[in-house]
Amino acid sequence: MFIYILRRIIQTIPVMIGVTLAVFLMMHLIPGDPAQIMAGENANPVQVEQMRENLGLNDPLYEQYFRYVSNAVQGDLGTSIRTNRAVSNEIFDSRFWITVQLAVLGTILAVLGGLIAGIISATRKGSFADISLMLVALFGFSMPNFLLGIMLIYFFSVNLGWLPVVGWGSIEHMILPVITLGTVGAAIIARMTRSSMLEVIDQDYIRTAYAKGVSDRLVIYKHALRNALVPVVTVVGLQFGGLLGGAVVTETVFAINGLGRLIIDSIRAHDFPMVQGTILVCAVLFVIVNTLVDVTYRFINKRIDLN
Repeated sequence: MFIYILRRIIQTIPVMIGVTLAVFLMMHLIPGDPAQIMAGENANPVQVEQMRENLGLNDPLYEQYFRYVSNAVQGDLGTSIRTNRAVSNEIFDSRFWITVQLAVLGTILAVLGGLIAGIISATRKGSFADISLMLVALFGFSMPNFLLGIMLIYFFSVNLGWLPVVGWGSIEHMILPVITLGTVGAAIIARMTRSSMLEVIDQDYIRTAYAKGVSDRLVIYKHALRNALVPVVTVVGLQFGGLLGGAVVTETVFAINGLGRLIIDSIRAHDFPMVQGTILVCAVLFVIVNTLVDVTYRFINKRIDLN
């Protein structure tokens, strides 16, 4: 197990390099001059040039990139051009934990809703419940986050006045964003659970368990579900990364001050260090989650050899 985890950590190094390089190059292709933004609209060319020199923007791109990577390895993600604060402080003061809470709650909703719907559909194949749940899953999978969020706000906040429109903190503030973020994941997990469960239910050992008089509940939840979980867990790991990306839209719709909104604001302000640092943190988090997912396989199915 330890050797496998160490090997996975080593394998993430090229991924991190690729992420930092891609983000670095894309940010420098965006039109606009961050030095001009920092200096102000009324700054003269001399002041703008001095600002570019102070920010190191006159250095060759490869020098800027290697300087950024070297500092990032030491925990220094740079200084925000927009706020003049350390990027790490801007990220980890509160925004990071808000996004993590949103993503984790969205994942919990997706897993619980998807598993329950998938199990019901698989055990009642062809029934009205099966068809209805799969139609709902199709609707959830097809609905864009921003549109679903606006619909929920219009119905539950504007018309009924039950829940607040924007913000984060109380349980009431969390309900609509979590539903918005977790719906797509729940739909995907439901369809995957149904497909995997149907494949397992047709196996000989399931028919043998029924022939021995084992109860339906024990067969479904101990034998069938456990063996059907491996592909579902894979989807859960991938969905967590999708939820981090979906948080950008969800946080914008509900005016939540998380990493998603921070990225949007930083892109508009051409705040290169902030965008690079935020995306790097999200990429590291995604890699950690997928490593944990791979390790989870061994606990679900002892026959899986991680080495």
